[in-house]
Amino acid sequence: MSSQQTAAVSESAQTRRAVGNILKGSAGNLVEWYDLYVYTVFAAYFQAHFFNSKDELQAGLEAMAVFSTSFLMRPIGAWFFGRYADRKGRKAALTLSVTLMSAGSFAIAVLPTQDVIGLWAMILLVLIRVIQGFSVGGEYGTSATYMSEAATSKRRGFFSSFQYVTLVGGQMLALLVLVILQNAMPKGDLTEWGWRIPFAIGGVAALVVLWLRRSMEETVSAEQIQAAKAPAAGEAQPGTMKLLFTQYWKPLLICIGITLGGTVAFYTYTNFILKFMNDTSGIAKTDTSVINFWALFIFMLLQPVYGIISDKVGRKPLLLWFGITGVLFTWPLLSTLAGTKDPFTAFLLMMGGLLIVGGYTSINALVKAELFPASIRALGVGLGYAIANSLFGGTVPLIGAAFQKAEREDLFFTYVTVAIAISLLVYIFALKNKKATHLDDEQGHAWDQAPTGSGKDKDSLGV
Repeated sequence: MSSQQTAAVSESAQTRRAVGNILKGSAGNLVEWYDLYVYTVFAAYFQAHFFNSKDELQAGLEAMAVFSTSFLMRPIGAWFFGRYADRKGRKAALTLSVTLMSAGSFAIAVLPTQDVIGLWAMILLVLIRVIQGFSVGGEYGTSATYMSEAATSKRRGFFSSFQYVTLVGGQMLALLVLVILQNAMPKGDLTEWGWRIPFAIGGVAALVVLWLRRSMEETVSAEQIQAAKAPAAGEAQPGTMKLLFTQYWKPLLICIGITLGGTVAFYTYTNFILKFMNDTSGIAKTDTSVINFWALFIFMLLQPVYGIISDKVGRKPLLLWFGITGVLFTWPLLSTLAGTKDPFTAFLLMMGGLLIVGGYTSINALVKAELFPASIRALGVGLGYAIANSLFGGTVPLIGAAFQKAEREDLFFTYVTVAIAISLLVYIFALKNKKATHLDDEQGHAWDQAPTGSGKDKDSLGV
């Protein structure tokens, strides 16, 4: 066999391994985000059982406040699981996170309502959502790191995009369950007890993923795990806050800046928009469920397309696409949506927003992973994302609902636009295109003529 044939076989084997590991990693991601999103998708049906049932808008506001509260645990979860993944391995951290999420889903499925246990119903719901927020706070950074490391060097954009394929797929799956139950059950039954079904489904699915993740390959070297147990003299331990804040504080700040506008836009167009169409546009709940499902389905399929484009032109052009078009078109899209009652027009407007957001969602995990070396990657990516996500992304439903109640939706449009503009400045001034990164040095270079060099000496801003 010639050297060229040997190389082709080797590349084929690497691709097969990457596909297998990505599928196992992304399956867990799918379930984790399904369990997270199913709360907001079914909130309109169960909110009266746990919150102020006399005022529907107030009950909705309280339900969204609980959703936002779970985001407060994201940084803590990111710290715990990021440290755990950098010190004990990605596989161990991902297995633990999906176990916690599964337990939370089963708990909500059987949770007594306020008619049975009074105020304790809301307290327990908040506690469960906090635990799930802790779990998903660790899932993002660890899965982003794992998928980036498991991917082949020339197709990192493509393989890494499956994090958001499954993240969006989780929400789409929640919407699909909603559409099925809306058509299979009377509204009264769905409101009374049917809302428990999707949480039970999530719990069972998480157990399946737990079994799948047992066969994942580890991407952390044995040397790094050993160094975490017994670091060499004078060297910082992998996965520690000391290492992150003393040597990698700058990429951490950039990671937060990259995330800020993207997470606000993502939650606006994929999460809050369901309530926005119902309450502001006045579109029927059954119509908005269908609109969201098909728009998210197309959006999900587009993630690998954006990822492939980034493997050709680099990551920065896609982020600039998101930033520039987000600043220019957020106001026109949302203000027009607020004034339409036509489901097809609403679908086109939502799809327009998602086409913009795709420039961020498809590659943001990879861009962040490329900022950090393996010894601190899961912690850096997870914590940077979680800080921005908990402060800005997770509060979108609450802020949006508050502006709705005050009848000042225009201020919400401004908030989203400003958030995207801040991230656009980071994309323009802090990132460089097709420059060798830490991930290139560790896993192979993504670009044919990428400059070589040690990850320790590398400018961590180059993406």
